[in-house]
Amino acid sequence: MKNKKIYVAGHRGMVGSALVRQLQDQGYKNLILKSRDELNLSDTDAVNSFFKTEKPQWVFLAAAKVGGILGNSRYPVEFLLDNLKIQNNVIEAAYQNGAEKLMFLGSSCIYPRECPQPIKEDYLLTSALEATNEPYALAKIAGIKLCEAYNKQYDCNFLSVMPTNLYGENDNYHPENAHVLPMLLARFHQAAVDQQSEVVVWGTGTVRREFLFADDLADACLYLMANYNADQLNGIVNIGTGKDCTITELAELIAEVVAYKGKIIYDTTKPDGTPRKLLDVRKLENLGWSAKTSLREGIEKTYKLYLVSSI
Repeated sequence: MKNKKIYVAGHRGMVGSALVRQLQDQGYKNLILKSRDELNLSDTDAVNSFFKTEKPQWVFLAAAKVGGILGNSRYPVEFLLDNLKIQNNVIEAAYQNGAEKLMFLGSSCIYPRECPQPIKEDYLLTSALEATNEPYALAKIAGIKLCEAYNKQYDCNFLSVMPTNLYGENDNYHPENAHVLPMLLARFHQAAVDQQSEVVVWGTGTVRREFLFADDLADACLYLMANYNADQLNGIVNIGTGKDCTITELAELIAEVVAYKGKIIYDTTKPDGTPRKLLDVRKLENLGWSAKTSLREGIEKTYKLYLVSSI
């Protein structure tokens, strides 16, 4: 198994790079890695040519256009269309070229805004999505359904997993397009360096979110890929910690980690997004895997990496 030819799509991103580290740590050596300059996954002909030449046996589809509330609001066309192009091209090429297994990485934003908590896998498509990330969510839902269709019609072995909110090495710290945890980490760090008297956090601070360290996600993905087939999983699998916190608790924890001593102000004119988003991870735990990294430990590790990368 360790000699399998494995393609990680999106290997330079946070999730893809974590998958590469995990694969290498576990002794997988035959990895195929292509940068965007080397292979544009939105280009159907280029993707088909790549798969025809390389014939990967396993495919991890971690490539995507990602971002937070602001990015989804400003660029809905790109978040919908770019992601549809990427996943359609890779999934179709994997089928056409006989890939043994493919793992499609979705997102917990696929679930309805108002669904019961914690969120079970079978709540998908039971009610309306959260408007602030609908373009990205719709693309991911289409990817899940495409994998299911290939499994049903062509007897493929395409797995779909739904991670909760992620953070870790190679995260995006853009002041406008990043997700909440890396955005706050960068903001509080700069405030500590500049000795600012206050830091502004979007929203009320009362909404609840679950956060998973990216290396834990990679460990879960490889565990499922190596030990289970799509028919054994019986649909999508949530990947998370099963624990959440308020944005206020997150902000206060980040302030502690970066040693920021000033005030935290909440801008209630800005949107909160979904009131709560906690995944039910009992299915994953019953399959034999659970998260290992606590939120504080993960933030401390991520902050050290952030400091190194910002030098």
